[in-house]
Amino acid sequence: MSKRSDSWLKLIHVVANVEAELGKVLQEQHGLGLSEYRALQILSRSAKSELRMQELATHLHLNQSSVSRMVERLERGALTIRDLCPDDKRGVYTVLTEKGRSRFESAQPDYEATLAAALKDHGFEETLSAKLLKTE
Repeated sequence: MSKRSDSWLKLIHVVANVEAELGKVLQEQHGLGLSEYRALQILSRSAKSELRMQELATHLHLNQSSVSRMVERLERGALTIRDLCPDDKRGVYTVLTEKGRSRFESAQPDYEATLAAALKDHGFEETLSAKLLKTE
């Protein structure tokens, strides 16, 4: 195998481990799956705290069916609501509720701390920081 292939495999392994650690903390401490947390994060940064379902699916790199099931879970927890698009009744928006924003804000410090610790444990904290500094 080439050095590039070895590096790529190592990166995939690190990402999988970090994602697993993040998912575990979010589920145990906040009752959120990793995709649910990311959906709340994306909605919190969106104009009016809402997105069309298709846009949310694109942001999360999930198919429409997976996003629909995830949004149903978020709705059951009163973290989001669905709303029809006023211009196109076929369009459905997912809207962040105050409870959803509060849950996201409560989970965010644990997510950030777990992410920092996991990246450090895997030796990627400095690598990631250096790459981010180059793009800013």
